[in-house]
Amino acid sequence: MPHLRTRRAFLEQTALATAAFHVLPKGRSWAQPPNSKLNIGCIGTAGRAAGDIEGVKGENIVALCDVDALALAKMGERFPAARRYADFRRMLEQKDIDAVVCGTPDHTHAVCCVAAMRSGRHVYCEKPLTRTVSEARIVADTARKTKRITQMGNQIHSHPGNNYRRVVELIQTKAIGEVSEVHVWAGAIYGDKKLMDNPPPPPPHLDFDLWLGPVEYMSYRPEYVPFHWRHFWHFGGGTLADFWCHFSDLAHWALNLRHPLTIEAESPGKPDPELVPVKLIVRYTYPERKDASPLLSGPALKLTWYQGGQKPAELNRFVAPDVASKWGSGVLFIGSKGALLADYTRRMLLPEKEFAGFTPPPKFVPDAQGNNWHHEQWIQAIKNGTRAECDFDYAGPLTEAGLLGNVAYRVGKKLDWDAKNLRARGCPEADAFIQHKYREGWKI
Repeated sequence: MPHLRTRRAFLEQTALATAAFHVLPKGRSWAQPPNSKLNIGCIGTAGRAAGDIEGVKGENIVALCDVDALALAKMGERFPAARRYADFRRMLEQKDIDAVVCGTPDHTHAVCCVAAMRSGRHVYCEKPLTRTVSEARIVADTARKTKRITQMGNQIHSHPGNNYRRVVELIQTKAIGEVSEVHVWAGAIYGDKKLMDNPPPPPPHLDFDLWLGPVEYMSYRPEYVPFHWRHFWHFGGGTLADFWCHFSDLAHWALNLRHPLTIEAESPGKPDPELVPVKLIVRYTYPERKDASPLLSGPALKLTWYQGGQKPAELNRFVAPDVASKWGSGVLFIGSKGALLADYTRRMLLPEKEFAGFTPPPKFVPDAQGNNWHHEQWIQAIKNGTRAECDFDYAGPLTEAGLLGNVAYRVGKKLDWDAKNLRARGCPEADAFIQHKYREGWKI
């Protein structure tokens, strides 16, 4: 089998390939031989951001930024030559920065990414790409217009075991036939966080106003910072926003998906104005996929998302209850010839007896190289003027689709999605959850 890329973007990568010489705004120019090191500025230094710094530490870490002075000081001990900042906007004034890594909470992704790309820097950003649908579109559009090399941090895409890559090969070579149905579920729980009475003031080491960034002002609560912000609409989108870009990435990648046609959500009880839902089921429909490559073509399909301990009933058609109980999260592809069940590290062709002795197709999706390949691929793409697999052209539509599930839930209606115009037809009330709204002094 020929060495085929799994996305049309890779087949056409030369269209966006940039030369090995970039002229950055503010006077910095940089010739990039492949063995040179990038100068990287990191926004966020603790939690997931610390993991991202670990992924790029082989380059030159020349700037660190964090609104938490204690976290900043701790990471600064590892990189004493790096200049330190509380405000990422000041960090971007440092002229020797070539690329930026953004590991902040969701509500500040868009402003960090857009400012960095417009200043001439390449960007690696954690998932989901943004907090709102409109921000995801702007971030992806900005990457295209500025021709920056980008990557979203859904690191499981490049897990060293390469399980996702083998699943993509199986699905695209029609091992289970034409896929018309996918079920995706995540076992994580958000939305059950209780707010304390009489919260204390912000600790002196935290600049809470900068932590809020562009979103409308809310009084400090320790439940928000540093981690539990995902429970609250104001800053994140719960389980769907956190894990869609990990698990549904496999479906989008293998099936060449982009924008859904319709989105419908259900959950016990009414939406809470502050807390995300614990339990949620979202039903998506996607159009027929037509492509010059048969690997990337396929029929219209339905994709259903489950969270809060819920799983698809269809799982019981293919595996026994004791087996199903061991899959706390997963992806079930149902095709015309069988099914494929997968998670980060496992995969099963089902029914197992019908696939006994099955010979997998020859590998054609390049393996990830090592534990930090997702970061390293972005770094090498910058140096070589190529594209990373989860660049913002791919990550933008993936993020939009996930966030639209939360929009459908919050309006309580089935969305007829107009992707071109970024609106739900006949549902103007959805705009309040599709469009971003920033407080005075912030813009994208």
